[in-house]
Amino acid sequence: MFFLFPKKRRDYLLNEPLARVNQWMDDNQPKLIRFLQQLVQEDSTRGNEYKGQAVIIEKCRELGLALDIWEIGKETTEHPYFYSDRTEFIGNPNVVATLRGSGGGKSLILNGHIDVVPIGNRADWKIDPFSGEVKEGKLYGRGSTDMKGGTAALIYAMEAIKACNIILKGDLIFESVIEEESGSAGSLATVLRGYNADGAIIPEPTNLKIFPKQQGSLWFRIHVFGKSAHGGTRYEGVNAIEKAIQVIQAIEQLEKRRNASIHDPLYKNIPIPVPINIGKIASGSWPSSVPDLVVLEGRMGVKPEEMVEDAMVDMDQTLQLLIKEDPWFNQKPPTLEWFGARWLPSTIEKDHQLVTILQDSYKNITGTDAVIEASPWGTDGGMLYHAGKIPVVIFGPGTTALAHDSNEYIELEKVFIAAKTIVQAVLQWCEIDELS
Repeated sequence: MFFLFPKKRRDYLLNEPLARVNQWMDDNQPKLIRFLQQLVQEDSTRGNEYKGQAVIIEKCRELGLALDIWEIGKETTEHPYFYSDRTEFIGNPNVVATLRGSGGGKSLILNGHIDVVPIGNRADWKIDPFSGEVKEGKLYGRGSTDMKGGTAALIYAMEAIKACNIILKGDLIFESVIEEESGSAGSLATVLRGYNADGAIIPEPTNLKIFPKQQGSLWFRIHVFGKSAHGGTRYEGVNAIEKAIQVIQAIEQLEKRRNASIHDPLYKNIPIPVPINIGKIASGSWPSSVPDLVVLEGRMGVKPEEMVEDAMVDMDQTLQLLIKEDPWFNQKPPTLEWFGARWLPSTIEKDHQLVTILQDSYKNITGTDAVIEASPWGTDGGMLYHAGKIPVVIFGPGTTALAHDSNEYIELEKVFIAAKTIVQAVLQWCEIDELS
């Protein structure tokens, strides 16, 4: 039976449990710190995700959540949205833990990835990258910002709801997925396994900004050809490095053209909304030889509302124009290849209910207005949006600048703020059972 409660009664149903949850979170901050330390202390780089997942599984069992643990299989690797150079995931499972609702409310996915990038040069680290050391309000270690701090905030929010005996109407679905750093295979697998919801929050390191839009990205490889010759008579050859410079310059112009077409105010504080980055160059085998090949590898940003295929056409047309204008390229055209990882873009309206609820929650917790921007990078949100048709918002603690850097850390105060904001948003979105 449906009862229409007066506004004061509806406010009480939210405010009284929210006050309990906030008090519990204030009183139990050491729980969050210890859990985050445990996560960071596990090296969950690619192929080692199981180490971090073990910590997640143990915690979810402790909370009495309904667990689903499985390894990615052919249903994912053979799907058209699967993009990765990795096809074997044995021993490194996905984990989904569900807090069942009583019915009648909207469902929500809380999605975090357990994989972290390599540590790079260990000599650049002033502390052990897997120490989880806490110093001056910061917790250090690989993955602390990207994105174990956000994942810990999700778990903390769910633990607070459970500890305060709050029954939600809608299902709350926590996902700890693998393979985000290499193309979202883990999140694709959750959708294909049947996990869907009315909305999703992903706590990537936004520095507590709210991102209703995110760009996509894809990796490319370009072979630029030359003609070998002795370095002493280099004029008898064609230096592939010099020709590659022309290609790079053309790509720089493409980047300028693509970004000049973006007038979205959510990008006003981002100098290059959708960058094209050359991240790797290989050429030559002998200093006294003219190189006959350069291989460029890079990442191309995709606009939030853009089809990935349209971005690919832009790159191809840029190379085709070079072929028309340069006699050498006409004779030896550069080849373009799309390979490896790919992240799909996503977008929802700035006034979408999930966005406004997060805004209200953030203001209630901090007393300040949230910053609304578009994401300068891709996340698993694009996969949830395209494969699952799920509205996605990105909001979390940590800053992008620290994400893949040595001496990565996260400010614990911002993890607490994120957790409190998310738990309030959950209570509003999923709704509290009127009879709880």
